[in-house]
Amino acid sequence: MALRYTRRMIVSASPWWLWAPALGAAAGYGALSLWAARLRSHHLTLLVWATLVLHGLALAASFSATPARFGFAPTLSVTAWLVLAVYALETQLYPQLAARWTLAGLGVPAVLLALWFPGTVVPSLSSPWLPLHWALGFASYGLLGAAVAHGWMTQRTEAAIRAGGMQPTALPLLALERLTFRFVWAAFALLTLTLIAGWIFTSLMGPAARWITHKSVFTALSWAVLGALLWGRWRWGWRGRLAVRMLYAAGVLLLLGYVGSHFVLEVILHRGV
Repeated sequence: MALRYTRRMIVSASPWWLWAPALGAAAGYGALSLWAARLRSHHLTLLVWATLVLHGLALAASFSATPARFGFAPTLSVTAWLVLAVYALETQLYPQLAARWTLAGLGVPAVLLALWFPGTVVPSLSSPWLPLHWALGFASYGLLGAAVAHGWMTQRTEAAIRAGGMQPTALPLLALERLTFRFVWAAFALLTLTLIAGWIFTSLMGPAARWITHKSVFTALSWAVLGALLWGRWRWGWRGRLAVRMLYAAGVLLLLGYVGSHFVLEVILHRGV
């Protein structure tokens, strides 16, 4: 009961410029996931970019608030925004992807969770490496999320081909695979930089800081799975179900590394990080 009251107080005490764009973005994502196929092209484009702008404004208001807060829900919200922004840009280059806006449904819980669970108060930054570490982490989450989304679309396209229901206007399977592995390469590179920046930041904090934590272990495991996938792709031409399953595994490991631990601390144990 106390937790419910606290959450209500957090939301009600938030200024309108935080919750208003967040609710608008959630409504926009819901409309995209339900009615994108019925909208005309220019109406769809307008709704997509209006929703992304509202989501971006909500994120900017959240991160500029005082005191600064951070947690699992803001991480999910940023990741969803990055994935859907990349997808929106991609539909301009590949209009065949525009029919897959069911993915926008993922943005609804991401936005609302960030409003309901704004995270714990972040202490003052003691090192310039910490913002870099966060920025690289966000980017790697977003790119890996985009790779997972493309892996899902690849799987759907492959299943449609086998069932004989492939639409002639759909993006070819090989083109989807190439896009997927471009995102995998980018995510692997940024995840490598994230691990390096995290190690430097931890070493600068002194001997009391621990480098080997549950977060770093899961992140390193995700990095290793992505590396194995890219090696197998280069050496043996891995593709199809094996590649998509390894991509899903890497995504789940990275999700458990940060979002999972913060969810347990904030929601289940009611503790800060």
